[in-house]
Amino acid sequence: MRSQGDRAKPRPHRAGPRIRGENRVTMTRGPTTGPTATHAPIAAGVSHAAPRTAVRYSVLAFLFIITAINYGDRATLGIAGSSISHDLGLSPVMMGYIFSAFGWAYVMNQVPGGWLLDRFGSIRVYGASLLAWSVCTLFIAGVGHVPHTIAFPVLFVLWAGLGLVEAPTFPANSRIVSSWFPTAERGLATSIFNSAQYVAVAFFAPLMGWITQQFGWEYIFAVMGIAGVVLATVWLMRMRPPATHPGVNAAELAFIRTGGALVDIDDRTRRLRRPLTWRQVRFMLTDRTLVGVYGGQYCITAILYFFLTWFPLYLHQSRGLSMTQTGLAASVPALCGLAGAISGGALSDMLLRRGQSENVARKTPYVVGMAIASTICLCNFVQSAWVIVLIMSFAFFGKGVAAIGWAVISDIAPRETPGLAAGIFNGIGNIAGIVTPIVIGYIVAITKSYNGALLFVAGHCVVAILLYLFVVGKIRRLSLPV
Repeated sequence: MRSQGDRAKPRPHRAGPRIRGENRVTMTRGPTTGPTATHAPIAAGVSHAAPRTAVRYSVLAFLFIITAINYGDRATLGIAGSSISHDLGLSPVMMGYIFSAFGWAYVMNQVPGGWLLDRFGSIRVYGASLLAWSVCTLFIAGVGHVPHTIAFPVLFVLWAGLGLVEAPTFPANSRIVSSWFPTAERGLATSIFNSAQYVAVAFFAPLMGWITQQFGWEYIFAVMGIAGVVLATVWLMRMRPPATHPGVNAAELAFIRTGGALVDIDDRTRRLRRPLTWRQVRFMLTDRTLVGVYGGQYCITAILYFFLTWFPLYLHQSRGLSMTQTGLAASVPALCGLAGAISGGALSDMLLRRGQSENVARKTPYVVGMAIASTICLCNFVQSAWVIVLIMSFAFFGKGVAAIGWAVISDIAPRETPGLAAGIFNGIGNIAGIVTPIVIGYIVAITKSYNGALLFVAGHCVVAILLYLFVVGKIRRLSLPV
C-alpha cells in the first residue's frame, strides 16, 4: 500500500493504455536473456494496471478437445471390432494386423512429423494433420460397401493412413505446452491434454457401442470424421503463438517466459534452419536419459494399446458382455485413468513447488503408477466380469498416474529440436502400437485365452519401473553437442 506522500508524487508513466502498449512491445520483442532484470519490473507494473490473463488455459482446453477426438478416432475400431470382423469376415489374426496398421504408419511418420513441426510451426502442421485424419475417418465409414475379398487390404490401408496423418499430434501437443506453460505448471498441463485419451474412451465408448448396435458401425466413423473437420477449421482460424496471440497481455507473457516456457519456438526467425549433424542425431538416439525415457514411453503405450484394441473384445468375447455393456464397462477404467492422470500431474507439480528436484517430481508418479498398473494380471484369477472391470479400473488409474512422460520430454528436449525430440519419443513409444495388437492376436489365437495377454501387458509395467530407476539419469534440459 502506498503512503500519502507516494500518492502525491506525479506519475507521468501510469497512463494505462500507453504503458500497456509499451510493456507489450518490451515483452514481445525484447531480449530473452537476463529475464529477472528485464521482465520482473514490467510484470509488476502490468499486474497493478490489469490482472494477468490466463489464455494458456483456453489453449490447453482446445488441445484437450482435439486430443479427445484423436483418441476417439483410434478407439472406433476397437469398439466396432466385433461387428466389423463379423460383417467383413475377418479372423482374429487379420484383426490384429489391422489394429497394428495404425501403429506402423504412426511410428514411421513420427520423425518426419517432428521435423515438420520444427520447420513450419505447430499451428499449421497441427491443423493440417487434424483435417487430414478427419477426412480419412470419413473414408473408413464406406469400407462396408467394398467386396469382402478386398475388405482386409482396404481397411488395413485406411487404418494405416489414419496413423500416418495423426503422427504429428502428440509432438505438437508437447511443443505447444512447452511454449505456453512454465515448468512449474507443465506437469499438470501435459497430464490434462494426455488425459483426453481416457475421456475419449469414457465418453465415446458407450456412445459408439450404442450407435453400432442401433445403426451400424459405419456411423461412428462418420460422426467422428465430421467432428474433426469442424475442429480443424476453428483451430486454423483462431490459434496463434503466445507472443502474438491477441488475448495475451504482457503480464501473462512475462510469467510464462520467465518460468521457463519456450515462448519463441514458433518464431519464424528462430526456427531450426541448419540440418542436424550426425553427431547430434546420434546424441538424440543414444543419450542415456533420452533412451530410458523413450523405453518408458514404449512400455506405457503397450498398456494403452491393449485398452484401445483388445480390451473391448476381451470383455465381449471372453466375459460375455453385450456390445452396449462392453461400451459402458470400457468407460469405467477410462474414467479412472482420467483421475489418475490429473492426480499424477498435480502430484508432480506439487513436488516441484515444495522444492523437490525435477528428478523426484517426475519419476515418483511414473514409478508408483506403473506399479499400480501391473495389477492388471490379477484379472486372470477372478471370474466375475464386473470384478474384472474393477481391477482394470485400478490398473488404468495407475497407468494414468504414470502418464508423466510428456512432461519429462518437454523438460529434457534440447531447445533447438523440441519437435524432433518429441517425435522420436512418441515414435519409439508407439512401436508398442505395432507389437502389442499383433502379439495379443497370436496369443489369443493360439491359446484360446486372454490370460497370456494380460501377463504380457503386466510385464511391461515391471520393465518401465526398472528403466526409470536405473537407466534414466538426472532430468534436466539437455544440450545438443556442437
